[in-house]
Amino acid sequence: MNIIKKVLSNDLFFVMTMWLSSRLIIVITMLLIAPLFPSSSTGVTATFSWDVFHAWDSVWYEKIMTSSYDFSSDVKQIHTVAFFPLFPLLSRIVMFIGLSPKVAGILVNNSAFLAALIIFYFWVQELSGTSIARWATATLAWCPYSLYGTVIYSEGLFLLCTTSALRAFDKKQYIWAAFWGALSTATRLPGIALIPAFIFVSWKERRGIKAYIASLTAGLGISLYCLYCQIQFGDALAFIHAQKAWRGDATGFAWEGWWKILMQIVVGFTNWKSGYIKDPLYPLLFLIIIVSGCFLWRFRLNMGMIKFRYGLYFLWLFLWSLTGDELFKIALVFGGIYLLWLSRNKIPLVAVVYGFSSFALILNTGITASAERYAYGIISLSMAFGLLLSRYPSWGYPIMSFFGILMFTFSIRFARNLWVA
Repeated sequence: MNIIKKVLSNDLFFVMTMWLSSRLIIVITMLLIAPLFPSSSTGVTATFSWDVFHAWDSVWYEKIMTSSYDFSSDVKQIHTVAFFPLFPLLSRIVMFIGLSPKVAGILVNNSAFLAALIIFYFWVQELSGTSIARWATATLAWCPYSLYGTVIYSEGLFLLCTTSALRAFDKKQYIWAAFWGALSTATRLPGIALIPAFIFVSWKERRGIKAYIASLTAGLGISLYCLYCQIQFGDALAFIHAQKAWRGDATGFAWEGWWKILMQIVVGFTNWKSGYIKDPLYPLLFLIIIVSGCFLWRFRLNMGMIKFRYGLYFLWLFLWSLTGDELFKIALVFGGIYLLWLSRNKIPLVAVVYGFSSFALILNTGITASAERYAYGIISLSMAFGLLLSRYPSWGYPIMSFFGILMFTFSIRFARNLWVA
């Protein structure tokens, strides 16, 4: 019995359990359950094969692994140069041992995601203790968008690099901060949010010249990629120009896009598209749920906290089933900003500034697509959420259950080549 307790209390065992259990849900769902569904609207039928992990951006990463980069002045077409090089480069290296591009990409992403969870856990534990570290790690592992830490995407690698860079800078390990920061900016464009975070903290805490050098060196990854694009295509910013295939000429805050999402949540897609109340049942149900929530809050002391929590949880499930993923997107992005602000004095300053810098990038792309996935990639948000759940653990378990439901549905959709984020 003592041995079992010792094992269960082991930090590394906890992290491995969070990683393995959440990955098993994804893998079993994609390989065994998704194939039971008929062909999707895209004409794709999930099969028991590596193909279920290969959709959307995965296609472009595989092209880079096998055929290198392409770019032309026709920005209406999608070009592989839009995707940063570190993930396909590491996958290509793994391919040298005889693995296929799909298997190599899956191996790199999952291994990096596990390493990110381990580093994140021990960093938060050093800062705030075991309880907060466990909740924060559970959030990172079980958030439904952690699906992208398993399929052929760069999320796992990006989380590993940014977490390692932030931890190193927080501990004043500037060589490692520069190293991991450079890898971050070679993995994805949002990695540049590290640079203003490092510079601000260097100034605020008067850290000295080494901190500033590390801050600027973190941009080496994107600088080298610019150099490659200039030499190869004659356009140092080819990866930015290639983004026009997705967002056109849109820039700045996507007022119209976010307003559209909000209106779809409140009045429903059919009513929003029609311009009038064509389906009165939707806004009526929405109003009933909101009013019920207000009554629950008003009489929470009379009914007891247990009944109040479960009532609120089931109301959230009803609201989500009515509104769909757009509700979760709004909650994750704008709720995440608010949560980060509330936690600003309880997590490292470098993580706070990095979080707000990342949100600034997300909200100034001119589009709303994938905003929730990019928000998930902000490690500061998982840290803040861990603080919240450690304070209110009774809310944590139903939230993790909801995450599990979403992870299940997202896995089925991705395996069938349907849009997730």
